[in-house]
Amino acid sequence: MIAHLQRASHTAGLLTYLYGPGERGNHTNPRLIAGDCHGAPVEMLAQTDAPTYLAHALDAPVERLGARAPERPVWVCSVRSDPRHPDPTDGQWAGVARRIVAATGIAPGGDPDACRWIAVRNQARQVHVVATLAREDGSLHNTYRDAFRLQTECHRIASELDHLPPAPRPTPHAQENHVPDPYITISTEPSGSVSAKGTSDDLSATLLKHAGFQQIEDWYGRRHRLATTTPQAERVAIASHAAEMLRAARYSVDLDPDLDTSRLTSPATPLRLYTAGAEVLQLTDQIRAAENGAGLAQAVDHLLHPEHGVLERLREALETAGEQITDLDDEAYALADRFGFAAEFVSAAQSELVGAARELHRVNDSRQDHTGAQTQSPSPPDARNAALATSPAAERAKASSALGTPSPEVGTAVGAPQVTSPRTR
Repeated sequence: MIAHLQRASHTAGLLTYLYGPGERGNHTNPRLIAGDCHGAPVEMLAQTDAPTYLAHALDAPVERLGARAPERPVWVCSVRSDPRHPDPTDGQWAGVARRIVAATGIAPGGDPDACRWIAVRNQARQVHVVATLAREDGSLHNTYRDAFRLQTECHRIASELDHLPPAPRPTPHAQENHVPDPYITISTEPSGSVSAKGTSDDLSATLLKHAGFQQIEDWYGRRHRLATTTPQAERVAIASHAAEMLRAARYSVDLDPDLDTSRLTSPATPLRLYTAGAEVLQLTDQIRAAENGAGLAQAVDHLLHPEHGVLERLREALETAGEQITDLDDEAYALADRFGFAAEFVSAAQSELVGAARELHRVNDSRQDHTGAQTQSPSPPDARNAALATSPAAERAKASSALGTPSPEVGTAVGAPQVTSPRTR
């Protein structure tokens, strides 16, 4: 079972599409197989205006909210079954729909104030569950973690129907005796810090600390990272030097290309062919440079605009990639659905940030004066210098000691304070 969750603005338009021929004429015999609209006789579908009738029944609680109604009140879940197994019957699909609305909290069993929902079938191996987020008591369903609860329940249903993918083939005995090299990944995290993850034995820890990484030991275990305030040139030098030493010690190292001195790009074209990424990076700089709430809202609007924002364009691109995969290879449905899941996560992020642009105007626009002189970042060394036995951070500390000045801790830059990126979900 593969499920895809999304939100819509208009119930009537969505049902008209589900009951229509479809974009490619692939909708056949559209029919209602389950639903609960709290007294509205949804089973009376002989009439020709079924989509309009169902839309009125589903939208009634939303209309009672008035101005409190969300901009996208329609909750849509599309579930597909594995084509390698028999197509479930309408009765089985109805049971799947009831389990889905119960697991996500749309309509838990025995809840008299649950959201209204229906399940529609219009093609083989698929069902569409449509609900509105307004509950009968006037509250709104909290969509947080709906996608995770949905996937958990779909996996449970597939297990019960014996629709799980086949187990991987056993590994040949010769490969079982092969012990892979210890593996370490050095990359830039969304927060801006550089981290080294993977094998964390004493030798690798010693090499990473010698290169200039800070070691952190807490309930997550032993970790190594560079602070977000570390200048970019220093990050590249330390990360490349650490990779050279780890590889010399027979570790397998996956180094982020942006941290590899041997693959540095020209300053004029830092992102080469990644023009979209370069534009988003410019937007990030614009957000960071905002001096008040109004300026921040203007910059963030490029991210959150419901039609032309970065998030909406990213969601469309991910959905299109999934559709194109299906067009090119019908058997690659699992890969296509992974792109669909990613598009759903972006959609969830959009839902979480609805109205945030207006609230940004109320953000305190006072800004503390920046003090302290900016320190000129050293130019990144070439690959040969980065591979020397002495860490660049250690050399800097030695030079500071010779001058009689205290050396700042590794990973700390002198200059204006920077605002770290928010933690991603």
